[in-house]
Amino acid sequence: MSSADFLIQGVIKALELIFSLNPYILSITGVSIQVSGTATILATLTAIPLAFAISFMHFRGKQGLITLVNTGMGLPPVFVGLFVFLMIVPVGPAGFLNIVYTRKAMILAQYILITPLITGISLSAIKAVPRSIIETVFTLGGTQKDAVIETLKEARFGIITAVLAGLGRALAEVGAILIVGGNIARTGSVGGIGEGLSETRTLTTAITSETSKGDISTSIALGFILICLVLGVNILANFFQRRE
Repeated sequence: MSSADFLIQGVIKALELIFSLNPYILSITGVSIQVSGTATILATLTAIPLAFAISFMHFRGKQGLITLVNTGMGLPPVFVGLFVFLMIVPVGPAGFLNIVYTRKAMILAQYILITPLITGISLSAIKAVPRSIIETVFTLGGTQKDAVIETLKEARFGIITAVLAGLGRALAEVGAILIVGGNIARTGSVGGIGEGLSETRTLTTAITSETSKGDISTSIALGFILICLVLGVNILANFFQRRE
């Protein structure tokens, strides 16, 4: 069999797996969306108030916090995974939580990974709001709360872009969640492929696992779904960037 035939057969089988709604494929996709979506929501609830606090409040250590955010934007995922793993293993400081090799641990790792990213991009969006708008609010008798609300209105598209960037990174991340989640699937097989429904196996970690086992068609199917999700997020991000 030529390499072209091998690839074509792999793609055909991959499409069959997707359109037949194979339970193994669906369970992996569901875990990916659940983990990344939850981490993004929690990170957003932290990052946006933090970005506004940095922009409008004056406090000791503010520049150090900005430096920490900028550093966090480039954190290696495997380092974050290792850090979280050492914290939550039974002998670690947070071992009492008993969440190692669970989705909660994966959410925590992705939360740490994407919170600085959303914060940093949101900060840039807030700083891009013309100072004259804020000065006008105060001139008309507005309070700092009014200035924050007006800034949020002006920077909303940039902030939405920040959230989407965080979601995109979470969906495509592999190192951290592989370490803390363990890439676990239930024993047995579903639909003749895989190892059963996913427990902590995501699209990225499953691609790694299936490729190492030589199951190229399943890897291609998972890759198709992953690229569609990430592409969809990026299209939305570009749309909001143009609106801004």
